[in-house]
Amino acid sequence: MNMKQEDRIRYAKRALDGIALGDCFGQTFFVPEEIACQRIQDREILKSPWHFTDDTVMAIGIYRILERYGEINQDELAKVFAANYELDWHRGYGGTAHTILRNIAEGKDWQKAASEVFDGMGSMGNGGAMRAAPIGAYFADDLDKVLYNARASAEVTHTHIEGIAGAMAVAAASALILNKKLGRYLGEGIDFLRDIADTLPESDTKYKILSAVSIPKESSIEFAVSVLGNGIRLTAQDTVPFCLWCAVYFYASMEEALWTAVSALGDRDTICAIVGGMVSLVADELPQQWFRYMEAPEKSVFFK
Repeated sequence: MNMKQEDRIRYAKRALDGIALGDCFGQTFFVPEEIACQRIQDREILKSPWHFTDDTVMAIGIYRILERYGEINQDELAKVFAANYELDWHRGYGGTAHTILRNIAEGKDWQKAASEVFDGMGSMGNGGAMRAAPIGAYFADDLDKVLYNARASAEVTHTHIEGIAGAMAVAAASALILNKKLGRYLGEGIDFLRDIADTLPESDTKYKILSAVSIPKESSIEFAVSVLGNGIRLTAQDTVPFCLWCAVYFYASMEEALWTAVSALGDRDTICAIVGGMVSLVADELPQQWFRYMEAPEKSVFFK
């Protein structure tokens, strides 16, 4: 069943809002670990303004390109990424992202800028994954288009197969989660994780997602992190498997999903951004009070 264009935009925007909420929430936990752990234990949130990072800035770029072109136009996406980077590069971009986006802004072809990093291997970072949920939401009625556009979106900055696989996994998961909400997909738990892995190219990311099959919901966060990672290495394979495990088992509640996600510590903003983007598409309720604290994407200079 084909989705109407207005529904595609609405779902993609919901995924963007979920990314922004998770990003803003996770960012507030970059404090000394003992303080973060105590706040997590007490379920204490900061009531001062929450600001988003590069995770949301780049997801805004994805959303706006989908809105304008109905697909990922790589040349235009590269321009948007570089332009938004120049608007404010103090948004937590990683070192490699600084290099790539600065080079694109200065006129270098994005394909060369993205492929020449790490001695020509390209980036295997989690940056492609952190912004991919709107793609899954937009193309939820066509998994082939989800995967094609997710790959295209990642390649603008991440040409290593792990960085690409991470983006494809998050986009595929977002599509399946939305279809679950719409009653078009019935997979749960283990089957859900296997269905996502089946869409991916051969990669460590794929096999670590399959490892998540053996980790029950009742497992401790420490055990899940020991097997799946928590983004501390900033790679897709160290980030995406835990995010999928978290989303699969805690999707019913955005609050519960994000508290579980941030409990992994590690790359807090990105872990929570990825989980937030996916879970926003299926959770029955979103924490409206939290939205009052966060920086709204559509009111930012990047949303143009």
